[in-house]
This record gives sequence, structure tokens and C-alpha cells, in this order.
Amino acid sequence: MRIAFHGAARNVTGSCYLIECAGKRVLIDCGLYQGNREMDEENRNNFGFDPAAIDYLLLTHGHLDHCGRIPLLSRLGFKGKVVTTAATRELARLVMLDSARIQEEEAGYRNYKAAKRKNRGAVIEPLYNTLDALNSLDAFVDITAFEQPYDLCPGIRATFFDAGHILGSACILLELEEAGKHRRVLFSGDLGYNGRAILPDPAVPPPADTVIMESTYGDRLHKKLEPSIAELFQAINTTIARNGNVLIPSFALERTQELLYYLREGVEQGRLNRNLQVYLDSPMAISATQIFRHHRECFDEETWAVISAGRDPFELPGLQIVRDTAQSMALKQIRGAVIIAGSGMCTGGRIRHHLRHNLWRKEAAVIFVGYAAEGTLARQIIDGAAEVRVLQEYIEVNAEIYTIGGFSAHADQEELLKWHARTGTPRTHLSGARRRYGHADSGRPSAPYPGGHARSAPIL
Repeated sequence: MRIAFHGAARNVTGSCYLIECAGKRVLIDCGLYQGNREMDEENRNNFGFDPAAIDYLLLTHGHLDHCGRIPLLSRLGFKGKVVTTAATRELARLVMLDSARIQEEEAGYRNYKAAKRKNRGAVIEPLYNTLDALNSLDAFVDITAFEQPYDLCPGIRATFFDAGHILGSACILLELEEAGKHRRVLFSGDLGYNGRAILPDPAVPPPADTVIMESTYGDRLHKKLEPSIAELFQAINTTIARNGNVLIPSFALERTQELLYYLREGVEQGRLNRNLQVYLDSPMAISATQIFRHHRECFDEETWAVISAGRDPFELPGLQIVRDTAQSMALKQIRGAVIIAGSGMCTGGRIRHHLRHNLWRKEAAVIFVGYAAEGTLARQIIDGAAEVRVLQEYIEVNAEIYTIGGFSAHADQEELLKWHARTGTPRTHLSGARRRYGHADSGRPSAPYPGGHARSAPIL
């Protein structure tokens, strides 16, 4: 039995772990690296293993840094099964198709610029295309329910537990048997935190011999949720009172749905104006919200109470859905409204157009409610840049900037330690594993291991 780390080691993104047992090779996740140009290059490096030799891929959830290289894996020869929850399969489909579109557009743009410069170098190919993403979906197999064992093959059994991170997210227990040895290896995936909206708290983890867990916020505590909601409402009310627009760069999966949930509550409780105009300007977030509505089995009791009362958890009186480009462009004439648009790190999507038209306005505000990686436009603004480049144009940053940390979808240090303590695995074992395997210890990324140079070790 061996485990190798091919991503998310000394880095926040690109999750990918390889288990070898009973003559089979099993991947846990196959994510895209996200951040600066070096991360883009890392995505093009070889995996460090032969994709055609992988028998199974177990997917913890549908975020890009966990599923984003599955189409590439498939393109390079993977013929096995991708086992996950039904909600994750639907979200992963949305995310991978969107990523393929972006890959194609970026390759096309770079080739166009090279042609204008009469650069006759090699044509740039997308990392993968839409057909690759669609083909990879044929391999997906849904588990029937959480906490029900799934026998992959003799010697390997997988059980999924609710991780409470995003819709359908899971921790995965592998029960391994080889040469008379038995090991229980638990992968946390990304863990949510207790008491958040929409989703239940993370399930109690099962006992395990070895725990491989995330620690994105392992060195800090989150701001409490209720003060964060209050700060959000105050920022909105203050900005709207001076007839400014509130821009919220938001991740399409989970964060947008959470925001809609809290904005609805704010209006119902009288903490926000009932006539507040909210524009959801993200085709991907709109589709993700529909997927949420299809998977009510994933909701917590509070959300079910809203539904039982005949209300839509994600609907509020002034919400307007913006699908086509013309509608989005027309929002530059709007004043005194909330505009939620992707992407959360401002690396793409429609938020960049709204920043170009509002960032220089003193009456406007930008509210960041999620993580921003080094090198991204969001991080530049958060770090206090006086001027930033947006869509090939330099824009002064005059808008009021808010960073509200209490909406994180990740557990913080205290919650991570509590979760781990319930696995029965000694903390000394965990800390040793971190040093030995180089798993991420904080939200600050450092250089990843290049493809083909992963950390590998026996499962003790």
C-alpha cells in the first residue's frame, strides 16, 4: 500500500492523491492549479503517473481545484470510473464545461495576439476542450447515499461522508486490504464549518488509521458568521444610501447561493430595504443555483423550514437574473444596486467589466467574501493597490473596499482540530504526516511539487 501526493502539497489548489493497493491505482480528486502564471504551467506538466493506469477516481466535490483536470486525465488515456455524489456530478459538469470554454477562449486569444505580432511560433492549444469535458462525464458513477460502503474491487472499499463544504461534498474513507494487512485511510476533502446556511454540519468522521486532511485555514480562526452578515448588510446600506453600486465578486458554487440566502433573510427581517435591487450577473452561478434547487436532499433543517413555509431560499423581491451579454452590459447605467458576478478572484467573468465601470467611483463599494490567491486581481485590490489593470485598462481604485472573512466555506483551525480528534488518530501522527508529505499548512500558497516529483510513502 502506498500513497503519493500529486497536488495540494505545499499549495492550496490542484488536489490529487494516488493510492496503490491490491494491484489497483485509485485517485482521490484531480484538480486544477489556480493562481498565477506558474500555476498555469503546472497544469500542463505531466501528472507524475500514467492516466491510462488509473482504475478509479473518487471525487470529493465539484470545485475546480478538485475536479478541473479530469477532462485532461480522460484525454490522456484514463478509462476508469469516477465515483462521486449525484450533486457533485452535476456541479462538476458545470465547472468542467466552463473551464473548457475558458481554456479555448484563452488559447484563441493568445494565438490571435501572436498572429498580430507576426509571431510564427507554435500554435497554443487549450489544456482541454469542450469535447474532452463532455467525454469525461461518461465515466461518472453516482453513489447511492452517504455512509453506505461502496466496494470498488476486492481489497478496496470506499465510504462517503457529508463534508458540509459545498453541495454534495464528501469526506472519503478507504478501507484497504493487501497481503493480510488492513488500513483505514480517511481523506477529509474540504471541510465546511458548523452553523452555516443551506448545508448540514460536517458529519462525524469515522475512526481511521491514517488521516489526510486539508488545512487551508489551519493557522487561523474565522471571524464569526453573524458579525460578518451584519457587516455585509451595513456595507450595502451605506453604499446604496449614497447611490453607489455594490459589487460582490463571488464564486458561483456555494458562495453565491449563500449570499442570496442571507440577502433574502435581510429583506425579510427588515435589515435591508425591501426594494433593494440585486442583479445576479453570472450564467454559471445561475445554473449552479438551479442545481441547488434540484438537490434539496442536501439541505439542512433551517433551509427546509424556509421551503416548508412556501418560500424559495434563494429568491428575494428585487432579484433580477442577468443571462445574456447585452443585459450585463446595460448594467453600467445602473446606480444604487447590488451586482453579484463571477469570478470570485476577479480573474475572469463579468465582474471585470463591472469593476472597470465602478472601481474608480468614490460612491461605489466592492465587497470580497472569499479567498483571493496571490497574483489575482482580487488580491491586488484587497492588498490596497491604488491602481489596477482591468481588461487592458488601468483603473484607479477609489471605491470603498470591504473584505469580510466570515463567509468562508472552509473549517478554521479550531474546527479542523475538533474534526480530527473525532477520528481517533493521534495528533502526533497528523503533524508528522504534514511534515513528511508536505500537505498545505495555511492559506498562503507556496511552490507546488512539479509533475513527476510527487511525495510518495507507504501507508503506515
